[in-house]
Amino acid sequence: MNSGKKGAAVLGAAALIVGLAQYVTSASAAPDQPKAAVGEPTDIATISTGWTIPWGTSWTPDGKSALVTERDDFRVWLVSADGKDKKQIGTVPDSQTTGGEGGLMGVAVDPDWATNHYVYVMHTSSEGNRIARMTYDGTKLTDYKALLKGIKKNKYHNGGRLAFGPDGYLYATTGDAQDGALAQDKNSLNGKILRLTKDGKAAPGNPFGNYAYSMGHRNPQGIAFDTQGRLWEAELGQGKKDELNLIKPGKNYGWPTCEGTCDVSGMTNPKTTWGVAEASPSGVAVVDGAVYMAALKGERLWRIPINADNEDVGTPKAFYVGEYGRLRAVTAVPGAASEGNQLWLSTTNADNNGGQPDGSDQIFRVTIG
Repeated sequence: MNSGKKGAAVLGAAALIVGLAQYVTSASAAPDQPKAAVGEPTDIATISTGWTIPWGTSWTPDGKSALVTERDDFRVWLVSADGKDKKQIGTVPDSQTTGGEGGLMGVAVDPDWATNHYVYVMHTSSEGNRIARMTYDGTKLTDYKALLKGIKKNKYHNGGRLAFGPDGYLYATTGDAQDGALAQDKNSLNGKILRLTKDGKAAPGNPFGNYAYSMGHRNPQGIAFDTQGRLWEAELGQGKKDELNLIKPGKNYGWPTCEGTCDVSGMTNPKTTWGVAEASPSGVAVVDGAVYMAALKGERLWRIPINADNEDVGTPKAFYVGEYGRLRAVTAVPGAASEGNQLWLSTTNADNNGGQPDGSDQIFRVTIG
């Protein structure tokens, strides 16, 4: 080969290499292969199947297992962190459904679980909804004790979520039992977020001198605390707007006077709202500077950025739209920061609105990047 041909060959090879490099670079940045932003879900995996309306989830403080309730058959399960081990540890006595959204709902493990093994549940009974306490003896649930009765029930609007606050008190959401006036009655247990002691008494310092911590709620099904100790709440609207609220003691969140944002004196507006078709929220969790909100009718997981320095929220973003059906519970996995923050997310497709057969619901593990 003469020197001219050799030079041409070298130039051709160089051009080919440059072209390939440009192709690889452009392919890696192709718009049809988006990378998740920092702090957004990066992976979802099924870890447990065979569920029928798993409504509430609460982790043991050691992070090795979680308790999960099933709404319509009143069963409580202990599930290992990897989802591989699942055993029924009991049912909740005196429970019944309402033919709609009542039944065995929220569950909360006592922060002092290591010493007392207390488990708190909210469920529907003959006289109404109630909050009860049981003990897990290492094998089964025992020693049922009703702590608070008289929360009015109805087919829908029963609330039902439980969570312990950083103050050590138990918080519970109650619906208006399809009677909006109850939400504006300070002496009613309905349409409220309640705050109580572990023995079922009204917590000291409650703003109205009774169980109520906040009022003016229609059907709140999600509460979670952020790292600043602030309480976030998700609430189902009637036909216009669903809400994410920042809850403060003694505040009135508007229902039934307001649905969504309004200008009525004395009412506290939500931090953000959705049309009911894209939300109908149930559980919420706070992970890595954002509220995650599970949507029933909307069939998606919403991420709402929150700020540590102020009360503003960022633009909500939806994930898994229509991929897994109705989403009910979302719970932060404790101690997962070393492996990337994680959530447990459950479906509720076996309920009346989902129309799927018993055993069709699942629990997923969502990894946050």
